[in-house]
Amino acid sequence: MAEKRYLMTPGPTPAPPEVLAAIAQPVIHHRGPDYRELYSNVLARLRDVFRTDQEVLLFGGSGSGAMESAVANLCSPGDPVLVVSAGYFGERWAALAKAYGADLDHLRYSWGEIPTADEVAGRLREREAAAVFFTHSETSTGVVLDPQPFAAAAREAGALSVVDAVSSLGAVPLETDAWGLDVVASGAQKALMTPPGLAMTTASPAAWERTAKATSPRFYWDWERTRKGQQTLDAPVTPPVSLVAGLDVALAMLLEEGLESAFDRHRRLGRACREGLKAMGLELSSPDDDSSAVVTAARVPDGIDSDELVLLLRDRHGVTLAPGQGDLKGKIFRVGHIGYYDVFDITTALAAIELGLAELGAEIERGVAVTRALDAFEHAPV
Repeated sequence: MAEKRYLMTPGPTPAPPEVLAAIAQPVIHHRGPDYRELYSNVLARLRDVFRTDQEVLLFGGSGSGAMESAVANLCSPGDPVLVVSAGYFGERWAALAKAYGADLDHLRYSWGEIPTADEVAGRLREREAAAVFFTHSETSTGVVLDPQPFAAAAREAGALSVVDAVSSLGAVPLETDAWGLDVVASGAQKALMTPPGLAMTTASPAAWERTAKATSPRFYWDWERTRKGQQTLDAPVTPPVSLVAGLDVALAMLLEEGLESAFDRHRRLGRACREGLKAMGLELSSPDDDSSAVVTAARVPDGIDSDELVLLLRDRHGVTLAPGQGDLKGKIFRVGHIGYYDVFDITTALAAIELGLAELGAEIERGVAVTRALDAFEHAPV
């Protein structure tokens, strides 16, 4: 068993020592003045990161909880909705819509295929929808969409745009208000550099109008209940106070770096990872362009099981990558590079992948990946 561990997945991601130190402080009471000050700071910083003037609702839970809150607060049983999916997390939108009894129209693409807003607009001309649910960053494949034309297509059809930004928030550009996104759902465990356990959503005025009419049952995920509590800094349920303290530090670090600088760093890390993997002779499964700034996916050589590679790297070399999911299970591995990462984390992962593939009998070019990655990072446009 390797002694030192390297977490190189697209979520959860490593938390900086400062964040872990904040979480390790003595637990405070969520009705006291010290927590109210912390709560206020976090809510204000979340608005800055979401780039919205609207309130950001904070829940204890995962990113999937934020997604469920969107369905629960916007949909009544029987409401027509359109889900656009091209991977594991797009399929989650469809599962949630079914669970709440919505009348689902599912525009399903092959995993790794890139959905188009023109096809969404055409689908909406054929069948009305109250809301369009789609995924900004599909971490199962590495595809990152531009949400703007999808939001525009929904708006033109009189539907709300609802975006899964769980792995994209803080990693790639996302302008909630400027792009006219009605609902953005996210979580703290990815580019926001905090251990799992916090979910957040923000909603446009049009979305708030819809939720006032929606009849799906909800309690814990009720937006209005949470908004009322946040307006007086009195959370409606006991929040994970220690995680909120960690998120406060993580958000401060991200905003101090500057969102644009963080986006540039992620683009450069993605380029370094792609070039290193290609230098080994591997075929990329994710797009080979700077949109792939969240996660890089690569196919394993013939005769190699990617699940076996992932386990070998974890157990023998201490490097944890993400395996393939669904139809891609056993075929690809994924390297995350959002949040608390630098180029030396990428080169460590690449060196381990070289070792692991060689140990499994793959014929790959050795010793070139790290050099190519460093060169790509150094010369990537900023």
